[in-house]
Amino acid sequence: MISIGGVIGTGLFLGTANALRWGGPLGLLLGYAVVGSICYSVMISLGEMIAYLPIPGGHIKLAERFVDPAWSFAMGWNYWYNWTIISPAELSAAAVLINYWNQSINNSAWIAICLVVVVTINMCGAGVYGEAEFIFASIKVITITGLIILGIVIDLGGGPDHDRIGFRYWKNPGPFVQYNGISGSEGRFLGWWAVMTQAAFSFIGTEIVAIAAGEAKNPRRNLPKAIRRVYIRILLFYILGTFIIGLLVPSNNPLLNLSGAGSGTAAASPFVIAIEIAGIKALPSIINACLLTSAWSAASSDLYTSSRALYGLASAGNAPKIFMKTSKRGLPYVSVIFCAMFSLLAFMGVNSGSGKVFTWFSNMTSVAGLMTWFGITVTYLRFYKGITRQGYDRSKLPYSSRLQPYAAWYACISCIVICFFSGWTVFLKDQWNTATFVTNYLPFALFPVLYISSRLYYRVGPVSADDMDFESGLAEIEADTYDEPPPKNKFEAFWAWLM
Repeated sequence: MISIGGVIGTGLFLGTANALRWGGPLGLLLGYAVVGSICYSVMISLGEMIAYLPIPGGHIKLAERFVDPAWSFAMGWNYWYNWTIISPAELSAAAVLINYWNQSINNSAWIAICLVVVVTINMCGAGVYGEAEFIFASIKVITITGLIILGIVIDLGGGPDHDRIGFRYWKNPGPFVQYNGISGSEGRFLGWWAVMTQAAFSFIGTEIVAIAAGEAKNPRRNLPKAIRRVYIRILLFYILGTFIIGLLVPSNNPLLNLSGAGSGTAAASPFVIAIEIAGIKALPSIINACLLTSAWSAASSDLYTSSRALYGLASAGNAPKIFMKTSKRGLPYVSVIFCAMFSLLAFMGVNSGSGKVFTWFSNMTSVAGLMTWFGITVTYLRFYKGITRQGYDRSKLPYSSRLQPYAAWYACISCIVICFFSGWTVFLKDQWNTATFVTNYLPFALFPVLYISSRLYYRVGPVSADDMDFESGLAEIEADTYDEPPPKNKFEAFWAWLM
């Protein structure tokens, strides 16, 4: 359920508002399709490594084995930064969604309530967190599936107004948006490119299955199944979801401007806007409530992941040892409390507007997440070289893909290109925005600074392909692997296939 819930969140439910406004329905669809292909390439790269060695720390510890300690250090702190910054983004998104019902109450009240719920869930331990995520992920899956079906019905004229929309909004205002009023193919290209960073924010998090690998049950069997089905979830939830959004809401709808509300109010989700346009009563509030649980779920997952990343950094000697302190039940409470403190940044939305703050933090998270993907693909390319050099048969690994190493190279180069041009809008004439520049390029510059400084500190070169360790811990992993019991009925068979 973590792997399913990891690809559904506020990026799809709320962030697509700005993406549709920038790129138009076709630009939105193409942007999500391209980033989806990058996400899939990253996941099959990560899947091959983590299914073979499902160790605590996931790709961060694998980077130490197959690249060098400095690469692991940079990836670890970048990953912690990524998940620490995304938490206030999700809390800001929660305030945005609540504003749909009530704009008179200060956003600080909603942010505080959501933060208390998130911290409480995490302080109760992994068991409570897992149960809560199962419930939240179930709500998200049911919600997005229902919204896609409802969207098709509305588009074909099944709403109360019986207005058959079809591809009307693809014709007027058009499939693309002329970004910033720039005419011709250049304006359309820039509109599509503006979608890329927001699309990345929507997909960031699919790699969380690697962090959970050390705590997962029977990882050698379950992780490959989760990885193999990533493309189904990308196609079903994101590609089909954004396609439906483009059919139902015109790109020039003023409610799509999330970052334009400086007074603390903001627009609703594109799905809610579409249902309101169709004239369906009561349902928008129900859907908005479901989307709110998605923001809660995402913030809870962010705190869980960032605290475990910080614990992993401390256990590897890359962070103060105090973050290794745990309760009798094994809860790293010091790490949880420390990471939760950064969620207070969400209160910036009180003065700047939660919609605007959500956009800032989503930019920072997108770039940091893309750098995590870049680090994963570099680690995989080293893994691929080492396993080939040492004569291992990749076809006998628990999971492997015929697309390698080309998929890893594609994702590696694409991540760097998207990050490099992520803040291009500030260089347009009279469009300079310091906040946009900083939120896009700070995390991009942070990764090489972390790597170079740690490389100078450790004074250890990259691990050669001949010296890579593919055996440590392997006996314990194989001893814990077992065949799953056969399904007892058709429902269990379907569930086993789905999972």
